[in-house]
Amino acid sequence: MSASVGKYVRSVVPYTGLGRLLPGAQFSDAYSVVVEADRLNAREAAERMLADAPRWIDALMAGRDRMMSPFGVKTAQAARSQGDTVGIFPIVGETARRIIVGLDDRHLDFRVIVDVAAVAQGRRVTATTIVRTHNRLGRIYLAAILPFHRLIVRTLLRRSAARPRPSLTPPA
Repeated sequence: MSASVGKYVRSVVPYTGLGRLLPGAQFSDAYSVVVEADRLNAREAAERMLADAPRWIDALMAGRDRMMSPFGVKTAQAARSQGDTVGIFPIVGETARRIIVGLDDRHLDFRVIVDVAAVAQGRRVTATTIVRTHNRLGRIYLAAILPFHRLIVRTLLRRSAARPRPSLTPPA
């Protein structure tokens, strides 16, 4: 495997067709990383990203919940209670190569799309975020969280690439 596998998270152009996933979205971004893995589906990639987040991310999310709940914005706990989830995010759609998680709320709707594609060095995992705001609160919230969002997505992708591959052979 190349020395650059898992080392570099790159900003990439979000794929076309986002309008079908969240019509009217005003924001999108995408980041990708190459993961050393012979086999990796989209759910596994999303779980690698969203499992065991660093404490500083958990602390940011807890602070976000405390600050936003008085405005009627859904908390992480409320998001988890909406059925099948990956991390705190409800699953909106899923195939082997793509999983879409997200939430519709009173201030904004968002989707995080995790795509997996085979490349010579393993699998390229791309995380695309799209957001549609509904009101002033949504626009203010989006502007306030964007610097954190970019740092969090890059960190989670980098950590997912660094996670050891699960062994395909059972222990002896």
